[in-house]
Amino acid sequence: MTDWTTQTDEARAWFESLRDRICAAFEEIEREAGSDAAFAYTPWQREEEGNADPGGGVQGLMKGKVFEKVGVNISTVRGSFAPEFAATINGASPENPGFTATGISLVAHMANPHVPAVHMNTRFLTTQAAWFGGGADLNPPIPYEQDTQDFHARFRAACAGHNPTYYDRFKKWADEYFYIPHRQCHRGVGGIFYDHLECDDEAAFERNLAFTRDVGEAFLDVFPQLVRRRMGADFTPEEKQTQLEWRGRYAEFNLVYDRGTLFGLKTGGNIDAILMSLPPEAVWS
Repeated sequence: MTDWTTQTDEARAWFESLRDRICAAFEEIEREAGSDAAFAYTPWQREEEGNADPGGGVQGLMKGKVFEKVGVNISTVRGSFAPEFAATINGASPENPGFTATGISLVAHMANPHVPAVHMNTRFLTTQAAWFGGGADLNPPIPYEQDTQDFHARFRAACAGHNPTYYDRFKKWADEYFYIPHRQCHRGVGGIFYDHLECDDEAAFERNLAFTRDVGEAFLDVFPQLVRRRMGADFTPEEKQTQLEWRGRYAEFNLVYDRGTLFGLKTGGNIDAILMSLPPEAVWS
């Protein structure tokens, strides 16, 4: 098994720096709205029997005037999968269950129903294989075509700088992944989703890290623009109700289908950090 320690550290450093810049950008928006809300950071340590260095992470959480609830988490964990779970993971098996994983995960639920909620995650994992995955998707309770187009255009540009096939492939993957079968509807208006960008050598690692960086930069560029565009809009009680009902669908997807939620729970992650994706308030009519 290749030792990917140096590469894991490089990816971790990027995810942490992206976290810092995103949180600063979101706090700046709160200041523009007249709020002094700020992120509270809670470190956590993972536990695994017989593992002297299982890793951990930091949960970042802010509740403000614009961002009703936003979590920006980072983690770096290492250890062994349970045998039955190892059989479901790329490059792992019950005989070789070892892994490392480092990443950033973000979910923002907004106070104003005209402002889209959003999810973003990028990660680097190693088993007997090593790969990057991630993406971002927009989840508006009240969709606006301009917002959808601008979001997709920014990620299309990020993909185009690396591979002309990426955007179409990863948009399709997001459309298929962020779908709620029992509701027969999509979770939002999509974005991109990618996984198993394999790192067979150092050159492939650097290439895929560069793409993953550009995904993070695309998110940091476009989403604050959408927030500022809509955060001052008036809304009705009926529109707030629409948002709360839509949040119920979001919660259903994350609890029933989301692979990231399952990965965190199966690897002994921090429960509060894993479930920070759930909205602060939702209804089921």
